Amino acid sequence: MSVTWRHLPATAREIAGAATAAVEAAKDQDTEAYELAAGRLATAERSGLVLGAVVRLLLETTHPDGLDGDDVRQVLQRCVRAAAPWRPDVDPHVVLVLLAGALGVYDPGEDDSPPDPSALARHAPLLVADLLTVAGRPLDGYLSAAFTEIERTERHD
Repeated sequence: MSVTWRHLPATAREIAGAATAAVEAAKDQDTEAYELAAGRLATAERSGLVLGAVVRLLLETTHPDGLDGDDVRQVLQRCVRAAAPWRPDVDPHVVLVLLAGALGVYDPGEDDSPPDPSALARHAPLLVADLLTVAGRPLDGYLSAAFTEIERTERHD
């Protein structure tokens, strides 16, 4: 875990640790480690908010001129194809919900079958790992930026 997270509350440190472990397990295609870390994320309050912010930041990095429908489709397909050989339960709908949520265009009230928080927590690290590969940067900076952004937003609300 990064030194920059020591000042964070215990809940935030747990999210950071679980996210880091899950993303590393996804990169290594380590099913057992992934299940453990994703399970921790599923039970960590507000992990979805943090991972959503990380996904949005990564999308901004990997698509500095913005995203169109083709870009979203390409990210979705790349992520699902990369995960499918070792995660046959990967659900393209859940990955799409994560993308749409990170972009602020997902309304669960309009979804006939919205994924539950556990499914989101089990798919978000797959998407983060895929985007990190494209970005060519480590997770630490994105997690730190996400926590900073969330803290700033909460102070202004």
